[in-house]
Amino acid sequence: MAAQVTKETHKSEVTSFTRCPQFFVGGIPPTVLEDKTDNNRYEQICQCLLDQNQKPEYFYATLYDTRNKIPVYSAYEFRRTDLDRDDRWYVEPQLDGGTMECMGSLNKIPSANRGLRQALNKDYEGSGYDKGHLFPVYHTHTLDTMLATSTLTNAAPQDPSFNRGQWRRYEEDVATLLQQECEGAYVVTGVIPGNQQIGDGVRVAQYYWSAFCCSGGSGALRSEGYIGPDNNGRVQKVEVKKLEAILSDHYGSEFSIFQGTC
Repeated sequence: MAAQVTKETHKSEVTSFTRCPQFFVGGIPPTVLEDKTDNNRYEQICQCLLDQNQKPEYFYATLYDTRNKIPVYSAYEFRRTDLDRDDRWYVEPQLDGGTMECMGSLNKIPSANRGLRQALNKDYEGSGYDKGHLFPVYHTHTLDTMLATSTLTNAAPQDPSFNRGQWRRYEEDVATLLQQECEGAYVVTGVIPGNQQIGDGVRVAQYYWSAFCCSGGSGALRSEGYIGPDNNGRVQKVEVKKLEAILSDHYGSEFSIFQGTC
């Protein structure tokens, strides 16, 4: 039954991925990063809304970097239909000491804590950057799923020309591929932070990357990876192993997207 969606019923629990394994191939998440100098830097978020019985209904999972104030990645099961877009940008109160277990407005966070560990709308104002969805609206299939993507924990500053150009075309092309050639697919989309910042320390994404794993008509698993922009502002298709090597090099330790399951 569909969730009753109001401002107060948006919920995103700062918790372990053990609550939402359904968004990962084989129930195993991509690499969960660790920072030995800050055990609370990387937050595992099971993104959800409350249904009419006040029970959480989960829609996707996000690993969030509270130092760079952008996600590392969001993971979801691909299902798509045409929906009218409705961007309602919320924050995650629990990241900054709020008691509300829901995506909510800024006033759900104590005033002294606002923006300490996450991006706020004001960080983007006048920056020249888009709020770039990791789990994009174009890959959603219900109103509730679409609304659940509009949280700042699922977005990073993205160059408008890339966001509305090559990356949008990637989202459309891969959606067509998955709908035509796959019988169920899982997608992980993330960012590699660059050196620039906007607002109060929100790191601009230098690269966006994505990978899918799906079952083809023969039942065999298929995977592909993507990363951009390249030097020409385009999205490159790469093998998942190559993408993992790029991510491992960036983070300085082994990074696995599908943990050998695809």
